[in-house]
Amino acid sequence: MSSVDQAPGTSTMDRRAAVARLLEARGDALVVTGLGSPSYDVHAAGDRADNYYLWGAMGAAALVGLGLAQAQPGRRVMVITGDGEQLMALGAFATIAVASPRNLDIIVLDNEHFGETGMQGSHTGHGIDLARVAAATGFADTGLLRTLADVDALCARLAMAAEGPRLHVLKVHAENLPRSLPPRDAVFVKNRLRGHLGLATC
Repeated sequence: MSSVDQAPGTSTMDRRAAVARLLEARGDALVVTGLGSPSYDVHAAGDRADNYYLWGAMGAAALVGLGLAQAQPGRRVMVITGDGEQLMALGAFATIAVASPRNLDIIVLDNEHFGETGMQGSHTGHGIDLARVAAATGFADTGLLRTLADVDALCARLAMAAEGPRLHVLKVHAENLPRSLPPRDAVFVKNRLRGHLGLATC
């Protein structure tokens, strides 16, 4: 059953601290990052061969995560993306819900702004609740988190088996942090992940 746990108030959390806690608890999960700040956040927590950074692929993170989850059913896949990136792919929720992978978790870092293009306000700052949208399409578990304590509790939940795809929105501070740039060579990033999975590289 889906549950959207919206905390009262308007508090937000430090995005880098939240991502670091998620990654500390990732185990052997493969991580796909959305364009821009989510990639910088994941890279700042430590570059790894099982991180798959997306460059120039706005709106694609959740569906890339779905493909990877389907191709690697024995591995957990975590997508870490932003509100602006996910807003460009609302239809992905329906596709993911129908596919119903049990090994896919999507984390949306929601600062209610388009951070890569000048910090213009995004739709989530005007009442669009991505967790409720995902719940309406049929995600197995959804939620909205506002504190690092919430993230700690989420890490424990994500370690448990899922009945289907899960999506959680983390409300984070609206700020532009120093960029921690992952490799920009898409072929290198692809081949590094394939090598990590024991697949041929090309």
